[in-house]
Amino acid sequence: MPEPVIRARDLSKVYRSGDADLVIFSGLSLDVERGEMLCLVGESGAGKSTLLHLLGGLDRPSSGTIYYGSTEISGLADSAQADFRNREIGFVWQIHYLLPEFTAQENVMMPLLIRGWTHARAAAESLARLDEVGLGARASHRAGELSGGEQQRVVLARALVGKPSVLLADEPTGNLDFRTGEMIFELLEGLHRSHQLTSVLVTHNLTFARRCDRVLSMEKGGLVSGERFDSHPGGTPEYL
Repeated sequence: MPEPVIRARDLSKVYRSGDADLVIFSGLSLDVERGEMLCLVGESGAGKSTLLHLLGGLDRPSSGTIYYGSTEISGLADSAQADFRNREIGFVWQIHYLLPEFTAQENVMMPLLIRGWTHARAAAESLARLDEVGLGARASHRAGELSGGEQQRVVLARALVGKPSVLLADEPTGNLDFRTGEMIFELLEGLHRSHQLTSVLVTHNLTFARRCDRVLSMEKGGLVSGERFDSHPGGTPEYL
């Protein structure tokens, strides 16, 4: 069997809250296979976003290890971890975090400029990615001049401009109406395939979750299989 792209072993995340420890999860392990689109679901506060931050090297576990291939990212120094994120991981968030004073193209260029690319090379690559998400004609528009769906397409272009191997998305359609969210998710699915990505998504949208290769639910600090599920009347997913 091929080695998983991501291997997380015995992860725990604990925050200090007053005089007590707040345990988000403990002893959590996860493998993500190459080319897989994995979905994480569960109630708010279950730790899905916390896990995604750990997998992306944006936070460090209280204990445990995270490997990308043979590289233990949880043990890298801050600068090496930042460089690894820039080269290997694309991020999509519920809030777009676009810089409002810059154009769509300039926002997409940022990861490449940080990497040390020349302005001309970064501009050409960013325009190609904007074309790919259908926004080439809007490249010179600032973030505030774009609709919510257009802003999220800029985020997708920014996430992919550095040609990462892994895409991490936290509620990528959470701030969009259903029709726009459907368009963004279809685009994300297509980009996952065309860029041969390994993707981990967090969503509350069960319709979108069902379209992923595998669904895991975070419950009581652990992960359980969630390939088969329906909903309680109040909308909380039930995993069978």
